[in-house]
Amino acid sequence: MIPATFKLCAAISYQHFRTATGLRHTAVAALGHKLHHLRLQSQGPSAWINQVRRRSSLISCRTEEKPYSEAEMAYVKQGEEALHKSISILQDANGWKTEIEAANGDKVVSKMLPDIGKVFKLEVVMDKPSDLLYSELFDKVEHMGEWNPNVKQVKILKKINNEMMITHEVSAATAGNIVSPRDFVSVRYSKRRGSTCFLAGISTHCDMMPEQNGFIRAENGPTCIVLRPSADDPNKTKFTWLLSIDLKGWLPKSLIDQVLAQSQADFAQHLRRHMDSSSAVPSC
Repeated sequence: MIPATFKLCAAISYQHFRTATGLRHTAVAALGHKLHHLRLQSQGPSAWINQVRRRSSLISCRTEEKPYSEAEMAYVKQGEEALHKSISILQDANGWKTEIEAANGDKVVSKMLPDIGKVFKLEVVMDKPSDLLYSELFDKVEHMGEWNPNVKQVKILKKINNEMMITHEVSAATAGNIVSPRDFVSVRYSKRRGSTCFLAGISTHCDMMPEQNGFIRAENGPTCIVLRPSADDPNKTKFTWLLSIDLKGWLPKSLIDQVLAQSQADFAQHLRRHMDSSSAVPSC
């Protein structure tokens, strides 16, 4: 009776698996192999029934996963490429020129890259743990305009997964409106490697946010913030920010360089003040 019941159940399951959306044939083959192995070992009915239930549960979870659309896969690829390119740039210690060096040790350097142009790098130490900074800069990115006066607004347009999102950012005008407001549409990609956190980004296209009246659509990327616990104190963070931006418009190159370098130095100060305030608390 048991073998007959098993054959009937297997046949029904087979028809279900054939019609299940996104089911991999390898999963079905693995299930059949496992059941055959158990039958050869002459285990009792309760043993192989439990195995079937566990395996079916895993397969059901697999079929319920939402696959990426073609557009989402393109965003994922952009984010990963931005991270890899950023790491490659940051690993090359040669050719950096000092732009700003503050008394507290904050430093902005730059270099020319043949395929990108001029890139800037901020190097500072923050008196906060990296996890807290990560939460503030990624999980709470929409609140950035509340503490950074150089940013007017950040809005999440779409979340691809827990590590990737599409955002629309609007910059504030510089003093005297020397540089008018810009806006950006970006892929933001977070990645952890051991105790190090990477927050990479690059400009992208999104139908949800066409070019807006009153703003020049600028482009950024690859950009990347690297958060690494300090070797001297794990409650402090070595903070590195690679910045690459094309502001578009008709602006003198010398002015652009000055604005970008100063914006990085200012960012470090704004972030410090915010993290020291009572408003910066860990997210639940």
